[in-house]
Amino acid sequence: MDGTSRNRLWTIAALLLGLYVVGFFVFVFTLPKAPAGSAHADGIVALTGGDSRLDVAEALLEQGAGKRLLISGVYAANTKQELKRIVHGGKRFDCCADLGFTAQSTRGNAAEAANWVRAHGYRSLLIVTANYHMPRSLHEFTSQMPEVRLVPYPVAEDDVDVEAWWTNPHAFHVLHTEYAKYLATLFFSALEWPKAAGGKHRRSSREA
Repeated sequence: MDGTSRNRLWTIAALLLGLYVVGFFVFVFTLPKAPAGSAHADGIVALTGGDSRLDVAEALLEQGAGKRLLISGVYAANTKQELKRIVHGGKRFDCCADLGFTAQSTRGNAAEAANWVRAHGYRSLLIVTANYHMPRSLHEFTSQMPEVRLVPYPVAEDDVDVEAWWTNPHAFHVLHTEYAKYLATLFFSALEWPKAAGGKHRRSSREA
């Protein structure tokens, strides 16, 4: 490889790195915030990963923000009574909270929630998860149920200070890891899109 080719490669690498860094800042500074007013949808889904998410989701259920609550990604050993104790469940928890045990990833959460939403005939969904996890969650949920209106309800995790992440190595690690996962999700979705579009086209042709 001659000097001109090496310089070109270094230039491309520097541009890609610059885009990656700029993208990270955009990702962090555009993370969604909880709605200022009341939020409402047909159903509520909470993605496990922190007690604060479940506390917020349970409070929304008790306030009537949704008809039912799905807690997605629950460990198989957990019971509904144990979760009720953890989140200080109120009157509606026994009748209107469902546990999902199959999800082991964000994509799994989306698939689990999509089945639940369709089983109940819901047209809108409140998504409760960490603020830094919301962009990837919205992407996966939209892919699984594009016909459903999604209402984000991000939660600020106590151990991840999004406002001053540069002063906290743990917060920086969590945010950077989530940013990388988000980019990977977008990349693989882009690879899958032509196959999905081709399948829809073939089905439409057969139906025609």
